[in-house]
Amino acid sequence: MKEIKIRYLSKEIDKLCYIDGKSDWIDLRCARRTELKAGEFALIPLGVAMQLPEGYEAHLMPRSSTFKTWGVIQPNSMGIIDNSYCGSNDEWKMQVYALRDTVIEVNDRIAQFRIMENQPKLRFTECEELEGKDRGGFGSTGKA
Repeated sequence: MKEIKIRYLSKEIDKLCYIDGKSDWIDLRCARRTELKAGEFALIPLGVAMQLPEGYEAHLMPRSSTFKTWGVIQPNSMGIIDNSYCGSNDEWKMQVYALRDTVIEVNDRIAQFRIMENQPKLRFTECEELEGKDRGGFGSTGKA
């Protein structure tokens, strides 16, 4: 089991917990009340800083209910937090863009993350032809 050092930057949010059997994603909470008007962008503070193990990164995503509940989307689709972002005050934040007026309260579960091993080093070898069968174009799966 990997150990992750965590510093809580807010006393108002619940501590992180891993729920065995449900998912290997861990919820993150809003650490400061955030009020947004439609069309506004914000960095939602998540109240934690972590020291990830060497060779690992965190993938940060909205929870499945985030858009339905607050009308915000994560404009970069997914956040990546690498293990060099590990200082005591390197607070994790979630980028959001509001599609309607909304208020996100302290301790609301707004995001989720998982820890992933970094991609191995790759070497690209140029060639004239690939061995696989052409599938018919981008977005063509399942079409006759």
